[in-house]
Amino acid sequence: MNDKLRAYLYLHFCVFIWGFTAILGKLISLEALPLVWWRVLLCSVTLYLVLPASRLFGVERRTFRRLVVIGVLIGIHWLCFYGAIKLSNASIAVASMATTSFFSALTEPLLLHRRVKWYELALGILILPGMALVVGNINWDMRMGFAVGIVGALLAAVFTALNKKVIEDHPPHPLTMSFVELSAALAVTSLLLPFALWNDPQLEVMPDAWDLLWLGILAWVCTLWPHYLTLLAMRHISAFATNLTINLEPVYGVVLAALLFREDQDLNPGFYLGVLIIIAAVFGHPLLKHIFGKNEPAGNPAP
Repeated sequence: MNDKLRAYLYLHFCVFIWGFTAILGKLISLEALPLVWWRVLLCSVTLYLVLPASRLFGVERRTFRRLVVIGVLIGIHWLCFYGAIKLSNASIAVASMATTSFFSALTEPLLLHRRVKWYELALGILILPGMALVVGNINWDMRMGFAVGIVGALLAAVFTALNKKVIEDHPPHPLTMSFVELSAALAVTSLLLPFALWNDPQLEVMPDAWDLLWLGILAWVCTLWPHYLTLLAMRHISAFATNLTINLEPVYGVVLAALLFREDQDLNPGFYLGVLIIIAAVFGHPLLKHIFGKNEPAGNPAP
């Protein structure tokens, strides 16, 4: 098995695991900010306990600063994602995140100093109607949740491209990258938490027993493991391909629910058409890259 195929297998496994995050976000009774704070706290403490000191503190200063910026963006992205769920519902949050591929087709060339590839832009646009069919009709009365999700999608495109930039330039170990990024996400959410409590003294911060269980699954199963594997995968695939594949997340989630709870009885033909569009875009990317990208110069520099 070559490195690129292994990277895609890692990434698809991660996307399958991430299919549970929206469900867990709905199960957890905490609001978006306390939810994300607990998520990154559990992750950061776990990595601090398992990583040797040489890996924790052996990062070059320039790389460390970049990872901190990425971590801050990740923290705000998660606030937007779970905020979209709380302000609207999981379907709207997922629908808004479908725009990540479109944003990625623009942000990756900009941040990595490469030309915009027309076929990536086209695939990013193709994803949008497919995702709309998967999640069903959006209740536009919940447009605030959709708008917050769009901001989260833009941030996801940016921090994925920045991670790719770090990975291309003598990256630290993936677990070290995870620790710095998730600790930065913890820092930014910790700074925001007092303001949220000042604005709403009734804000619930302490989770109950069930919330602790769901938070543990969210942190250890749906965050640490896939975050590490995604950073490994990105050593061999582009940021755009990463974000495009992540659009399969709601598909995996809905299909899993259909298998476990027989929810397929409620699915209409539009769902399956949307699935086909998303799968065609995800698996069509390597083919189009092979056809149209083989004559691109190394690094594909911007004019």
